[in-house]
Amino acid sequence: MSYQHIRVSYADRVANVELHRPEARNGFTVLMADELAAALAAADADEAVRVVILSGAGKDFCVGADLSGQALEVTNTDIPGGAWVEPATRVARQLFMLRKPVIAAIQGAAVGVGSTMILPADFRLAARNSRFGFVFSRRGIYPEAGSCWFLPRLVGLGRAMDWMVSGRLVPAEEALGAGLVQSLHEPEALAAAAQALAKELVESTAPVSVAVIRQALYRMSALPSPEPAFALDSQLIASLGESADALEGVMAFMQKRPARFSRTVTQDLPAFLPWQEARR
Repeated sequence: MSYQHIRVSYADRVANVELHRPEARNGFTVLMADELAAALAAADADEAVRVVILSGAGKDFCVGADLSGQALEVTNTDIPGGAWVEPATRVARQLFMLRKPVIAAIQGAAVGVGSTMILPADFRLAARNSRFGFVFSRRGIYPEAGSCWFLPRLVGLGRAMDWMVSGRLVPAEEALGAGLVQSLHEPEALAAAAQALAKELVESTAPVSVAVIRQALYRMSALPSPEPAFALDSQLIASLGESADALEGVMAFMQKRPARFSRTVTQDLPAFLPWQEARR
């Protein structure tokens, strides 16, 4: 597929999805949102892809919405019911629904949607020169991309309140201390760190296990009681007798060799997962 505002490449079972408007510091547009959603959906459906890396071209990840004109004009999208979905949510929803791990590699400015779109990623690696900003209160607008749901789960309600209500810029060290990002890197080493993490995930994890764990963490941790998690865990553990991956994982550990997992996300996800119906 041909894209205008992003670039996508594939190598070593990794989909590299890059925001690509460096002349505009990767200012976010409706076209970029729709292209990102399409690229993420394609990566999710492709069994050859095990990991997604999300990055930005140039010195900045994304300086926020492109306010130069009609880049974010409100139009109805072709979805059931005709309800309009704001552009950042189109990306964040697809990231949330993904069955593959996502690594966000952030450098320079990640402001507004540049901060909100990365919240559903599994790993956020940042350059030491990065800075984040949930600046909506300073623009007289509102947070998007479900960030009022994601951010408190990552950094706590108090910190989320501080960052969102004040709208101040958050330096990389503070983001690391709060748990928004997992690690800091020199700008020139950021891409290599993201690729190294992706390689580790590809070589050492089972795709079906990752898909189940990723969604279970989101779906179960938000519930008021652990009882649904207890019930789901019992079903999952009971199903392991039919799992070739479980046998392979144990044998590989015992034989001190790399595991060769054969089950696929498109064919072998447990049918009883409670979020499968919502996905369909």
